Amino acid sequence: MNLTRTGMLVAILALCSHASCKNAALQKTKNPLLKDIKLPPGFEISIFADSVENARSLSLGAGGTVFVGNRSGDKVYALRDEDGDGVADRKYVLMRDRNMPNGVAWHKGALYVAEVDKVWRLDDIENHLADPPEPILISSNFPDDKHHGWKFIAFGPDDKLYVPVGAPCNICETPGDERYASITRMNADGSGFEVFAKGIRNTVGFDWNPENGELWFTENGRDNMGDNIPPDELNKAPAPGLNFGFPYCHAGTIKDKEYGNLHACSEFTPPVITLGPHVAALGMRFYTGTQFPAAYKNQIFIAEHGSWNRSQPIGYRITLVTQENGKYNYKVFAEGWLKDGKAWGRPVDLLVLKDGSLLVSDDFANVIYRIRYKSP
Repeated sequence: MNLTRTGMLVAILALCSHASCKNAALQKTKNPLLKDIKLPPGFEISIFADSVENARSLSLGAGGTVFVGNRSGDKVYALRDEDGDGVADRKYVLMRDRNMPNGVAWHKGALYVAEVDKVWRLDDIENHLADPPEPILISSNFPDDKHHGWKFIAFGPDDKLYVPVGAPCNICETPGDERYASITRMNADGSGFEVFAKGIRNTVGFDWNPENGELWFTENGRDNMGDNIPPDELNKAPAPGLNFGFPYCHAGTIKDKEYGNLHACSEFTPPVITLGPHVAALGMRFYTGTQFPAAYKNQIFIAEHGSWNRSQPIGYRITLVTQENGKYNYKVFAEGWLKDGKAWGRPVDLLVLKDGSLLVSDDFANVIYRIRYKSP
């Protein structure tokens, strides 16, 4: 990692606490860091919020508040852009001393927060950012394994809360506990818990197709099968009860070297499309805004956190999956966080704001970016 450049970003942003100072600082941060980000013509990137420790999952409140979870820290944040200039000028800490509170989901005035083994609710949260209410325990019906234990959560069009449970391993069977390697769902009050989909090693991002309400999700492939296999996956689950193959089959066709002889790949639901190998595809969002050109409407953005043990690093970018004439295309939308083989940033999650711009969290640089379409 280039400490000089990263240190420069942190130093510039740490000096400022009010919006006018931040705006001046943001111009400086375009050189040397943000200028490295390559985007399609007409798009530009800036810093929406700085000094957000380990910024991970994102959720948007009805009043425009951006909620941020984190994995390596223990806090949950709220960000406000009060003057609408595209830069957050207020930051609140809503929860402290939590166990990897990665998952955040706003729903009907309340903020839901997922730790490793619990889900909490903070009522009427946007009216109490400076004085958060006591959290209400919604569910403790989850394993306490930290390996793949952090969670992305979201409410579906059925008003149910979807909560994934990753496999507690790189590769293993988990007999006797159907919660592992799954996406579960429950009612907003914690009742009605069920496994919605299984055979999923670990997903840290999902969204629903705005055209038909189908659930789509990213999945991280296993490690230690080589640099190029298996690829990460983009899947869809149009109905409950589907099995996506873990730990027996990867990417629809690749038998696992340890468990692959126990089941045929034909028994499982294949991915819609395979992604890069070990890119660590995390957050994904259908683009539902109107600011970007029409060709982006309802297409899928994916935050690729980047490989951690591949001999040649890959990922550290935002990719785009588009559908045209019944075929899916996968290409790079934004890149530059990996420079000369070293990362200075790692995208985690995505969020479409009301103005149609796109937020991107970065748990390595501890910032949240804003991508907007300005002109062709």
